[in-house]
Amino acid sequence: MRAGGARMIGYRWFSLMVLPLAVAAQPALAQSAPPPPPPLLVPRSPAPPPPPLAVPPPPVQPACTAPDHRAFDFWVGEWDVFANGSSAKVATSSIEAMFGGCAIRETWRPLKGGGGGSFSHFDAERRHWRQVWVDSSGARVDFDGGPTGGKMVLTGHWANVVARGQDGLIRMTYSKQPGGSVRQHGEQSTDHGLTWATSFDFIYRPHKAGEK
Repeated sequence: MRAGGARMIGYRWFSLMVLPLAVAAQPALAQSAPPPPPPLLVPRSPAPPPPPLAVPPPPVQPACTAPDHRAFDFWVGEWDVFANGSSAKVATSSIEAMFGGCAIRETWRPLKGGGGGSFSHFDAERRHWRQVWVDSSGARVDFDGGPTGGKMVLTGHWANVVARGQDGLIRMTYSKQPGGSVRQHGEQSTDHGLTWATSFDFIYRPHKAGEK
């Protein structure tokens, strides 16, 4: 056998026996890891709706705007007071609307003697007007009544009005007069309202600015 043939036989033997063993001895190539799964998309909760716009509360209506509450407004003002039919001034009087028109306050300032004052208001539960008068003598009189024929008429029991121990009824009628004046006519009854006699009669004229 020629030398070249021997080398060929040897190479074939090496290829058949040695190379497969060498390849088998090599570590197995690591397989590439599969790509990670895509992240799970968790659906978001819907955003809460915006809070409703605050609705402002309705405006509060004043409590004393009804005509019943305003029936005595014609007496409100600053007044010079005269005896009816006379030019002689006897007092000044301040009549003020108070507490949103729910009450009327009188401050009576006579030129002679002690003063006094009153609070008047419409009693919505009893549906009539009430007035409380208190003066410097310590007297207190509660009047009740209301509008009658365009006039305000209030009647009350006045203790010791005639003399000590002799009571009477006093009825006061307020009426609008020409020129913006107001008349206050007071009548007295000592027989429980069967008969009446004039007790006082005043004309309230608007006070002129600058006058005392």
